[in-house]
Amino acid sequence: MTLNSARSRSIVPGFTVVALAALLVGCASMGPYKPIEVSDVKSLAGTWKGVIYWSGTEGNDLEMTIRDDGSYHLVARQPIGSSEGNGKITISEGRLIIQGEKGQGVAELMSTGDGRVMQVEATLSDNRHVSARLWLTP
Repeated sequence: MTLNSARSRSIVPGFTVVALAALLVGCASMGPYKPIEVSDVKSLAGTWKGVIYWSGTEGNDLEMTIRDDGSYHLVARQPIGSSEGNGKITISEGRLIIQGEKGQGVAELMSTGDGRVMQVEATLSDNRHVSARLWLTP
């Protein structure tokens, strides 16, 4: 065993501990998310803004307006232009089900301590996966 290989073996565990500690501190600063059970889509009504993540891309701005009946209109702003869509959110066995013109998915509403956040996971009609995180705007 050489001196360099001995050093690299001692550096890797030390780096792993530092990286893990940084990750835990970062996660703790995000705050605890607690699931919120939604029994009526009316409680989702309003304008939600956040970020949508397309497969293989960085996040883009997303705005989703949900009406009292669960119907919605969304606008995703990308560097090459905007994409719009409509659909409906329903509740099935306590889960938020999203059925849109261009795909379908599920959402979960969570409490963040300073508000509510909606986490969305969906598959588009062309089989691309998207995820989004949205906050209700005042």
